Formats: sequence, C-alpha cells, structure tokens
Amino acid sequence: MELNADFSKRAAVHAARLPWSPSPIAGVDRRMLDRIGEEVARATSIVRYAPKSHFSPHTHGGGEEFLVLDGVFSDEHGDFPAGAYIRNPPTSRHTPGSEPGCTIFVKLWQFDPQDRREVRIDTTKPPFLPAPGRPNVEVMPLYQDARETVRLERWSAGAEIALPVPGGVEILVLDGAFSEGGESFEPQSWLRLPAGARLAAHAGATGCKVWVKTGHLARPQTAPAAAA
Repeated sequence: MELNADFSKRAAVHAARLPWSPSPIAGVDRRMLDRIGEEVARATSIVRYAPKSHFSPHTHGGGEEFLVLDGVFSDEHGDFPAGAYIRNPPTSRHTPGSEPGCTIFVKLWQFDPQDRREVRIDTTKPPFLPAPGRPNVEVMPLYQDARETVRLERWSAGAEIALPVPGGVEILVLDGAFSEGGESFEPQSWLRLPAGARLAAHAGATGCKVWVKTGHLARPQTAPAAAA
C-alpha cells in the first residue's frame, strides 16, 4: 500500500472526518495518514483502542513513536494518559493495550536503525517556553537528534506563523485550529510539507496547540527492509 507516499509533495489529511478502518487486531481501528508497505509499513496513523483491547507481545524492528490523544494507553512500562509522548526504539518489545480505551497518534518504522534511546514524557507537566525569534509561539521540546526535532507548539490567537523547513515538517493539531494553503486544520488534522518548503500558517481565533516534527524529511523515505 502507498498512501501520501510522494514525500516531495504537500500532503494534508483531516483525520477526524474519516471513517475508522479495522486493523488485524479486534478492537483496534485506525485512520491512515501516510503509509509505505502493508502490515509491516513505514506508517503514520491515528489509532483507536476499544476498551479492554490489546495487541499480542511484539518487537518494534523499526521503532515506534506515539502521542496519546485521549484515554489511557498501557503496556509493561506503565499506564500513559492523554498527553504522554513515547518513543520505543528499534528492538524494543512490549504488549500494548488499553483498559478504558484510548486514541493515539503513532509513527512506525521511522527511526535511525541504531537508535536505542527510550523517551517517556508527560507533556501535561513541563512548561511551554517562548520560541526565540518567533513572536506569539511557545514551545515544549520533546526530542532532538541529528535527524529530527520533535516538539509541541502553542500559537497565539491570530498568530502568523512563517517558518522555513529545509528538512520538511509534519504538524498534527491537538487543540484549536489554524489555516494553511487555503485549508482549515482542526483537531486530528495533519499537514506534511516537503524538504525545502516554507510553512505559512495563520492561527485561529482561539489559537492552537500542535505537535511538530522537523528535519526528518530530508532523507529518502522507504518501506521497511522487513517488508521488502
């Protein structure tokens, strides 16, 4: 399967407007944002766990990065409520599930194969900080390495957001709204701009909070070797 697989082009998905599609696991549904591959895939999705649903134990050969949007996600490492940001690096293993149900934004097979750094952040606790040189923007850093930078941003009401993205950018709306390219982006809306683009967005009347990843699209994006 290929979905929004041309990374040289802008892509936008308003996931909250899409129907849920079943995964191979009962009680686990998804809204696909981009994908290269079948069930083993370089994939970006929003995934919904029904109450008391779970996966079998499995290893993440290409790593897994996710943000809990609502409910509580659980595995052997703990219970992670809305706002939890998790990075399970390549070779990590767990048994995920949810007793009350949850929704997560998840990216699979997008790590450096040598990455072994685990990250678990409760984003409801750290403060947002003023973004240097970016008026009306506050940031909460989540992760940074030579390949990418991940953070939460808050954009003030009516803020004009102008940002060069030499390594590309992905944005997921968590709260509020913004407009870009003639489109309105609301919660669960996702935007991807290619390497070399420039973000020109306008925050809505109440501002917005967004998840942002930059830098990672400067490299070729391919299907996992395990799926080739």
